[in-house]
Amino acid sequence: MDSEIKTWLYDIQQSISEIESYFIDRPKKFEDYSKDIKTKRAVERDIEIIGEAINRILKKDNDFEIENAQKIIGTRNRIAHGYDKISDDLIWSIVINHLPKLSSEINAMLEE
Repeated sequence: MDSEIKTWLYDIQQSISEIESYFIDRPKKFEDYSKDIKTKRAVERDIEIIGEAINRILKKDNDFEIENAQKIIGTRNRIAHGYDKISDDLIWSIVINHLPKLSSEINAMLEE
């Protein structure tokens, strides 16, 4: 695997780990998340990093396969450029439903 792509995969893995760390000392509850502006902004920033890393990977290797890559990049763009159109529900859904799958996928790639 290309060393730059591997670096970006590690960036994705790191951002997912950071998001998980925000909830290490408390249960994951939407109500708590939606009231915590610092955690919301930190999660959004990590999702931006994930989207940018995937964007760079695909620019380097257009055939590189990451599930939902275009949706992840689109979410990154919405956070960066359409921040007023980002709902807590959307970000929370990503944290709960999509990041665990992405984490498994990235870990498997890095183990190859």
